[in-house]
Amino acid sequence: MLKKIGAAACVSAMLASGCAQKSENVAGAYVSPLAYQGLSCRQIESEARRVSSRAASVSGIQDKNASNDAVATGVALVLFWPAAFFIKGNKENAAELARLKGELEALEQISIQKNCGIVFQAPVAEKPKATEEEA
Repeated sequence: MLKKIGAAACVSAMLASGCAQKSENVAGAYVSPLAYQGLSCRQIESEARRVSSRAASVSGIQDKNASNDAVATGVALVLFWPAAFFIKGNKENAAELARLKGELEALEQISIQKNCGIVFQAPVAEKPKATEEEA
C-alpha cells in the first residue's frame, strides 16, 4: 500500500512540473516603457494592436496546450501512467506570451504618460487554427 502511495506521489509531482499553464495564469514579463518613448500616439496604438493580436494567438495556443496536458494528466492518473510522458507543457510559448503581455503593459504605461487616451483591454485568446494533421 505504501509503495502505491509513493508511486502516485512521484507521478503527481512529475505531472505537475510539466503541465502547461492556462494563458490567464501566465504573468507578464517586465518590458521597459522606454523602448516605446519615441513613438507617437498613433504609432503606440498601431504597435499595441499588433502585439495584442499576436498575444491573442499565442494565448489560444497556450490554452490548447493546457487543455491537452490536463487530459493526459487525467488519463495518466486514472488509467495508464505511461501517458504521463505525453504531457509536454510549452515553456517557449509561455515565455513568448509573458513577453507580449509585458510589451502591452509597457505600451499602456507610455500611452498614459503621453496622454494618448488609448483604451487597453486584455487580449482574448483565439482558438488555434487546425493543422493539416488535425484536419
